[in-house]
Amino acid sequence: MHKRHAIALFTASAALALTACNPQAGGDNGNAKPAAPAAPSQKASSPPAPAAAAKTGTLPNLVGKGLQTAQDEAQAAGFHALKSHDALGRDRLQALDRNWKVCSQTPAGGGTVDTGTTIDFGAVKLEETCPATDAPAPAPAGDTMPDFVGRGMKAVRAALPGNASISVKDAVQSRMVLQESNWKVCTQNPAAGAPLNGRPVSFTVAKVEETCP
Repeated sequence: MHKRHAIALFTASAALALTACNPQAGGDNGNAKPAAPAAPSQKASSPPAPAAAAKTGTLPNLVGKGLQTAQDEAQAAGFHALKSHDALGRDRLQALDRNWKVCSQTPAGGGTVDTGTTIDFGAVKLEETCPATDAPAPAPAGDTMPDFVGRGMKAVRAALPGNASISVKDAVQSRMVLQESNWKVCTQNPAAGAPLNGRPVSFTVAKVEETCP
């Protein structure tokens, strides 16, 4: 019994000695500190990209050319924002560019222009004569009836409120008025200057090349 007791005491003493030499071996006893987290990496902020410089080019003078040719030459010179309008103020669409010719352009040709500028061509059909100046489309109607006599019927309709009740009758013969861009106003009711308060509006019209009776 004394011998076994001595062996046990010796074994316990040896274990205590090893723990004292190597603190990790017996656990941290709640005194070990966790490793500090790694500092987050920081990226160097890059300087803002410089703004792109505006490009310029020489805008050719395209008045008198076919509308399709004018558009092609404008694009070849670096101008790609293009539009066109009816120079006679009749609000016709340039559905087939080859059937139209350029009467005016804005900005005018010959100068140095920002290539992002929108180029607007005033055009008429090939068989028509260019006006001295572009005829603007009628201004939108307000509270009173404008004077629409002589104006293209399609443009007149666009100038009236969208909910207006409009009737159109041929003043020359009993023809149906199918394509209003080919017709002009001969008479109107109510008269110019009368209150336009939702009442129905009526027109008599003739073909653009005809004389109103």
